[in-house]
Amino acid sequence: MAVEIREIAEKNLGAFIDYPYGLFREDPHWVGDLKKDVRHLLETGHPFWRHGERKLLMAFRDGRPLGRIAAIVNQAHNNYHSDKAGFFGFFDCVNDREVSGALFAAACAWLKGKGMDSAVGPVNPSTNETCGMLLEGFDGPPMVMMPYNPPYYLELAEAAGFSKTKDLYAYKYPVASGFPERFDKILARANRDGKVTIHFADVKGINKAIEEVKDVYNSAWEKNWGFVPMTADEMDDLAQALKPMLKPEYLYFAHYDGKPAGFVLLLPDFNIALKHVAGALGPLNILPFLYRFSFKLNRGRMLTMGVKQEFRGKGIEIALIKQAILAAKKMGWEYGEMSWTLEDNTLVNSVIEALGSQLYRKYRIFEKKL
Repeated sequence: MAVEIREIAEKNLGAFIDYPYGLFREDPHWVGDLKKDVRHLLETGHPFWRHGERKLLMAFRDGRPLGRIAAIVNQAHNNYHSDKAGFFGFFDCVNDREVSGALFAAACAWLKGKGMDSAVGPVNPSTNETCGMLLEGFDGPPMVMMPYNPPYYLELAEAAGFSKTKDLYAYKYPVASGFPERFDKILARANRDGKVTIHFADVKGINKAIEEVKDVYNSAWEKNWGFVPMTADEMDDLAQALKPMLKPEYLYFAHYDGKPAGFVLLLPDFNIALKHVAGALGPLNILPFLYRFSFKLNRGRMLTMGVKQEFRGKGIEIALIKQAILAAKKMGWEYGEMSWTLEDNTLVNSVIEALGSQLYRKYRIFEKKL
């Protein structure tokens, strides 16, 4: 039977959202987010879609769903980079080149019709969210807000004419190793005037902390590949999602001579609990979920570390990493993941590696000229 590509309307979002949960039902490593969170991200009321546009597509054969993809135009990206890049995301598919080829072709045709000259991805729906296709490190479940896919996805993308544009790195750090003594000495020399100080977020006054994150975020990442400034509404939306789970040790700031200079956001690996709920909480799984959420989160991720351009080279990055290791030890983590970093960010990667971290996973962003 021929492959049929159908557009998924807003009222039928459920079918698009549900698809990967069935595809990976027996996969020991794949972890799905809560479906309500995926729905919130995909609904056109989400702040991202105020500057973005998407077409949701699914592939069928003989009435059976076999794959999905979103074609995305991110006008904020194109305005910021003076670009005409289109994007694809939310890609999931059976191991069938005819199916994946039809999905990629339909997404690329829509993007070209919108005036885009390339298709880049996967991004869900931008580099500010989950992005990349797992390239190396298929031996375990992903960290929170990191993707997982079987190896054949890479073959499907390449067969459709996509090639590498950038690789992303994830590093693993054994918390028991502590903070290396030689870096303590470097930090002491760099901060001998005492101008670098660490401050934890006041979770009761979280709005003030979020304002400081906004102040640092766009300045710290403005020159990074693929960066798109988050709008105030997008940042507020993220803050609302984090508020119920935020603890002081998760979010902290570095000040230099009293001025906001950098911040770190840590998150326990909530995937440990999410793995067992199949995307939804109900009477039969809420108690096991809460138990794992409360007592089994023994690893986590440094989701974000940023330092303003004008404060770099003053030991702030080392101070932030040291505090992350101390916080991870306090929370009982066996290891922490530092992710993601760009493959060519040699300054940051060399520091992470010198600390004793292991590069243990790689992710790929693909591109195809239209």
